[in-house]
Amino acid sequence: MAKVCWPYFDPEYENLSMRINPPRVSVDNLSCSDCTLIKVDSMNKPGILLEVVQILTDIDLIITKAYISSDGGWFMDVFHVTDQQGNKITDGKIIDYIEKALGPKGDTIDGVKTWPGKRVGVHSVGDHTAIELIGKDRPGLLSEISAVLADLHFNVVGAEVWTHNRRIACVVYVNDDATCRAVDDPTRLSVMEEQLKNVLRGCEDDDKVARTSFSMGFTHVDRRLHQMLFADRDYEGGGTTTEADYPSSFKPKITIDHCEDKGYSAVSVMCKDRPKLMFDIVCTLTDMQYVVFHASISSDGPYASQEYFIRHMDGCTLDNEGEKERVIKCLEAAIRRRVSEGLSLELCAKDRVGLLSELTRVLREHGLSVTRAGVSTVGEQAMNVFYVRDASGKPVDMKTIEALRKEIGHTMMLNVKKEPSSAKTPEASGWAKTSFFFGSLFERFLA
Repeated sequence: MAKVCWPYFDPEYENLSMRINPPRVSVDNLSCSDCTLIKVDSMNKPGILLEVVQILTDIDLIITKAYISSDGGWFMDVFHVTDQQGNKITDGKIIDYIEKALGPKGDTIDGVKTWPGKRVGVHSVGDHTAIELIGKDRPGLLSEISAVLADLHFNVVGAEVWTHNRRIACVVYVNDDATCRAVDDPTRLSVMEEQLKNVLRGCEDDDKVARTSFSMGFTHVDRRLHQMLFADRDYEGGGTTTEADYPSSFKPKITIDHCEDKGYSAVSVMCKDRPKLMFDIVCTLTDMQYVVFHASISSDGPYASQEYFIRHMDGCTLDNEGEKERVIKCLEAAIRRRVSEGLSLELCAKDRVGLLSELTRVLREHGLSVTRAGVSTVGEQAMNVFYVRDASGKPVDMKTIEALRKEIGHTMMLNVKKEPSSAKTPEASGWAKTSFFFGSLFERFLA
């Protein structure tokens, strides 16, 4: 492996330099006719690119182009962004949030990185206990997990569920259904942990097939799910993934070459574009201990082209073929974890204890398997999004959806949206004809 020596930086000098040269943030709506330019100039520090991309994606901005340069101790980025409808960012509150979160007081102002339209993944959900679950996926598993929590008198206030390569990873936020406070009783948590392990384990006796853990603190849910599945080695797949799971239109093309003159490894990614694609790639490279020195991101119609010039944190480049293959597999997994074809069911109802258990039970009874889910609570309203397919893996019959609508449509709002499998415009039916995102739905109830 080629190795490049890194200069030593005194931490105190770095802090002094940050105070002398604070970050500069510019939100520019004049230079480009069809997007907003966000420019960030700052002293370089470990993980800064992921931090910036995370802030932008957490408020549901679409990054159409980006130019990254962080060599020589200085971090200079330009992001071309739009909202989810493809428009410039003109909302004064959003612009003010971006300038504060990325600016010199972003690390010191309490709550400045808390965007009010998000309740899971950006900050803690009030008084709650965060439960992390990972195990072998099977039809109806989410229904069984939520039933256990309801039976033990835990109220689910937020959750995010991903499935990939026959594995499931969940981060679930719960509190006591009577006090609405976090649960710290070790006996009660031990009972919950044992019952959830039994559900995740299913008919298998090996304890390694399922894991649960508890956290009382802050978790950025998307990054944590990536970390959980990465630690579970879902990128290896075991040869169980089929083209039916991930059609060729979603298959990423990833190559890694050596940049001789600069001493970098050049990682090139070409795949179908989607929201949070850049976050997923940068998150994975960061958690694999790689540093991005330069990058160029662009979207051409439905496809994205992203190139990253990286080194390992120890200064080494990727010259070993085995290491290159591992990075490629991990990036492919990171891109595919968030891919969902078929139907998404968006449900909004008055929150109550056992609601998630009831919804997932109804989905299971109608033969629907959940491939990804997002659950959140704002005030008295519960917002749920389920990406579903037939339990056998086939497309969902619309007769099933109509039966589902008749059963639950009188108690909650239901929107059914077809997830695009090609470059065509997504089809929608029912409650709305626009794309759905958590932030936009939250705003309806926060206004």
